[in-house]
Amino acid sequence: MIGRHWADRARTLLLGDRERKGMIVLVILYLVLLDIALMYLTPFLYMLSTMFKTTADLLDPTIRWVPTSFEWSNLRLAWEGLKFPEALKNSLLLSGSSAIGQVLFCSLAGYAFARLKFPGKNILFALLIFSFLIPPQTLIIPLYVLFKNLGLLGTHWGIILPALLGHGIRGALFVIIFRQFFMTLPKELEDAALIDGAGPFRVYWRVMIPLAKPAIVVVFLFSFVWHWNETFITGMMLGGNDMPLSLSLYSLNKVLTGLYPDAEGGSFDLNETIRMAASFLIIMPPLIVYMIAQRWFVEGVERTGLVE
Repeated sequence: MIGRHWADRARTLLLGDRERKGMIVLVILYLVLLDIALMYLTPFLYMLSTMFKTTADLLDPTIRWVPTSFEWSNLRLAWEGLKFPEALKNSLLLSGSSAIGQVLFCSLAGYAFARLKFPGKNILFALLIFSFLIPPQTLIIPLYVLFKNLGLLGTHWGIILPALLGHGIRGALFVIIFRQFFMTLPKELEDAALIDGAGPFRVYWRVMIPLAKPAIVVVFLFSFVWHWNETFITGMMLGGNDMPLSLSLYSLNKVLTGLYPDAEGGSFDLNETIRMAASFLIIMPPLIVYMIAQRWFVEGVERTGLVE
């Protein structure tokens, strides 16, 4: 009996039971998580390592992760090459304004699809999903012609205005996120507000929006990061005027090409250190925003149904 008791305890410890996981399951789980973490962290760590290397370290095959000395001038050169303060201001203006506009108007559209009854509601929602499935590249020429006729090419309004109309980058997805969230809220809250004499818009603004903070955080972060990283549509609309950081990197690459000639008349591309420093400067603002809103973002992902 004693031997069987210890055998059961050992099996429970290794394999687990209904209440807790066993050691074998935990080890496998942590190994998978560690592998995923390394897969995502390795490029970031490589960028941090490379941005501080000297030219000699870059050419030395024995130096991969830890440079012999830290070359801080790479950050200064990247800062100057990107015209960082001006480009950062443009990126914050474009991404922040677009994100706020999509939060406001996509939440209003999501509330209408979730709570209101109106003719053609299902057809409009089907068209919304269809627009979400259309590749944005197929709409570039009509958008270009439209904004050219409106005189908005070369201005920030070509990026901000669609977001203020509830469209913009991934606008249909944000409407769906808000719709799914509003559908999970109790109907009694809305009924109580209607009994008190509130109209649909007042219910949306005074009841639904205060409860939609998790969905707001998710949509704001997604919209902010996607507008921050966007280069194709932004480059087409701005045409080289008031460039954000995502486009300043392309300009920096053109300047850095062929700065180090070799003996045969060609050139070495030894500017990887400056490019990595520039990439670090570009991704730091979204990382800071995400670190500040991380707790609300995780809660919002769980509550908006994105996990499903």
